Amino acid sequence: MDGFAAVDYGLAREVLQRGIAALFVVAFVSTLRQFPVLLGERGLQRRPKQPVRFTIFRWLRYTDRRLRMLCSGGIVVAALIVAGLPQLGPPWLPMLAFLLLWAGYMSVTSLGAVFYSFGWEMLLLELGFLAAFLGSRSQAPSIVVIVLFWWLLFRLEFGAGMIKIRGGREWRDFTALTYHHETQPMPGPLSRQAHLLPRWFHRLEVAGNHFAQLVVPWFLFVPGVVGTVAAGIVVATQLWLVLTGNFAWLNWATIVIAASAVAVPGAPIGSAELPAYWVVITWAIGALYLWLSWPAFHNLFFAKRQVMNCAFNRLQLANAYGAFGSVTKVRVEYVVEGTRDANPRDATWHEYEFYGKPGDARRRPRQFAPYHLRLDWLMWFLPLGRGLDGWFRTFLGRLLEADAPTLRLVRHDPFAGERPAWVRVVAYRYRFATRAQHRETGAVWVRDQRRLLKGPMRLRN
Repeated sequence: MDGFAAVDYGLAREVLQRGIAALFVVAFVSTLRQFPVLLGERGLQRRPKQPVRFTIFRWLRYTDRRLRMLCSGGIVVAALIVAGLPQLGPPWLPMLAFLLLWAGYMSVTSLGAVFYSFGWEMLLLELGFLAAFLGSRSQAPSIVVIVLFWWLLFRLEFGAGMIKIRGGREWRDFTALTYHHETQPMPGPLSRQAHLLPRWFHRLEVAGNHFAQLVVPWFLFVPGVVGTVAAGIVVATQLWLVLTGNFAWLNWATIVIAASAVAVPGAPIGSAELPAYWVVITWAIGALYLWLSWPAFHNLFFAKRQVMNCAFNRLQLANAYGAFGSVTKVRVEYVVEGTRDANPRDATWHEYEFYGKPGDARRRPRQFAPYHLRLDWLMWFLPLGRGLDGWFRTFLGRLLEADAPTLRLVRHDPFAGERPAWVRVVAYRYRFATRAQHRETGAVWVRDQRRLLKGPMRLRN
């Protein structure tokens, strides 16, 4: 059944399988290091008692030990795929490996609550499911599955473009990127330099973004050179985002998906004739997606109010994606401080430093993506209207206890593992230092408009 084979997309399959598996390695490592502290047996936030989606923890009681075993197993399976070992066998072998990754990570996100409420979580799940049907090196990939990856990339890019056009005015008047590099959740090493570029360049950035997200995705469905060029444009724009920010694995996942549209005639693919059973399986998946995709299609083209990063079914397939429908124009950071002095009114206060979010005005932002700093991201959301109770209040309590696992999630503990007497939260407005300010003081940030937000607080009993 060679009429169903995508004979020019063997290299695309290699990039997809290994790239998606590498993203699962990052996701499981992130979960292994952070989940027990954030949502474990003594986590900052309570886990849902009854998960709403498929999860092994419906049948096995959750424990931190079982979570760590799940993550360790996921890392091993994903690493084997990165090395290309399951792909050497029959097509059902990499299918089984990817379905294990999909089911394992679904079990994690089902318990993840607000710390796993990001669009790239469901994106990774959908990638893992689709990658299960790319087959092995013994034959070419199925054209149906390759087209489903194109449809995923279209939803991801066109959805992001439409949410911007329908969202904040700053995207329509081409001013969005005069703010975004400074106010984005997790700035990177080059974010300040990008912010200081001329205004005309920022307008050009917005125009390029609209072209890449609203025009280019339509050409992904043209096989051959046209689709390859479209994929190249997507990759170029995503690399710019990688250079100027930290968006966990979102940009890297988009780059990997874009490889699905890259046609390389003559690349070795194995047999061009697909087994009959594999044709049946892949076309059944295509039919399933056709049925599941209607809500996402309606959301893109007909909905009065477009939603983004939304799953329409429990399998989290054929989702709606999007990002930054509006841009924050002022950066407010909540800085957590502590003191060992008995009297908080006359105390000397010391700051806790986080890995990714701004703190010390002289500290240059670092590159963490594709690794996901979940606590830092949730801290960015707090000034946007999230309440300061719940997990954040528990977090402050753990700092007062000098809880060792919690302190491992912060970059610097000013008390070296000892308990502070008091903690408080201070709000600052942060702005990137101008070139003149940086030359004069060495500062990367300028912060002002200081106000006490919460506290001082101490432990009782």
